[in-house]
Amino acid sequence: MDHPDALPPLSPCVGVCRLDAAGRCVGCLRSRDEIACWSRLDDRERLRIMRELPLRSLHR
Repeated sequence: MDHPDALPPLSPCVGVCRLDAAGRCVGCLRSRDEIACWSRLDDRERLRIMRELPLRSLHR
């Protein structure tokens, strides 16, 4: 169960909003779809994406 005072995961946005040829943001590495639906995702899905982001930077 989540802690009642827990804050939702923040956005990984760094203010560099430009998509590369693969459709990923060059700033935060999220896909166009992930960015578009971010506000509607639950905390678990947001955390899953945020855990994947460092791995995405290795595959650029």
